[in-house]
Amino acid sequence: MGSTLIRILVAEHLPLVRRGLVASLEAELDLQVVADVGTGEDVVPTALALHPDAAVIDLDLPGVDGLAAVERLHEKAPWCRALILAAHPNPGLVRRAFAARAAGFLSLDVAPEQLAEGIRQVVAGRRAVEPDLAIAALESADNPLTRRELDVLRIAARGARSIEIADALFLSVGTVRNHLSRIMCKTGARNRLDAVRIASDSGWL
Repeated sequence: MGSTLIRILVAEHLPLVRRGLVASLEAELDLQVVADVGTGEDVVPTALALHPDAAVIDLDLPGVDGLAAVERLHEKAPWCRALILAAHPNPGLVRRAFAARAAGFLSLDVAPEQLAEGIRQVVAGRRAVEPDLAIAALESADNPLTRRELDVLRIAARGARSIEIADALFLSVGTVRNHLSRIMCKTGARNRLDAVRIASDSGWL
């Protein structure tokens, strides 16, 4: 990279974690944190104002989550390469992150030097992902659920009954039950709670 500084935007909702990320990145001679924000809503406006080369984005941002923030960033500020950090990564989330146009996906457990190297990789136009996660993502099954089935399952995940799901989605109770039956068949789940677990672990929800 020579003497060129890589300008970075950090988006993390936990202040202590955010300060730690900023401090570790600033310790690298070729990295400069130009802004740090705590919400997904602030990512795009900050990127447009400051033109960072890369954004390190927490997957679990409140409001606009990390995946949505990455999609908006790619649309509005495509020069800024996004790297997602996840506390609980899984293959499904990796696939969803790259579908959202993230350039990198790393666990919050990585060492500071691994994060720094990941940023250098994405700015250079390459992908940054831990090898085990990359292999698992390639081997994981595609999401078999339709958009409507995902809508049903998301509401079911809140503990809603069939009639409540039907009211929320303007469907009949019979239609909701049919959706739930197909969901359990496609996921191999024993019941709707098991289907929620399977879908969550796979990164489909």
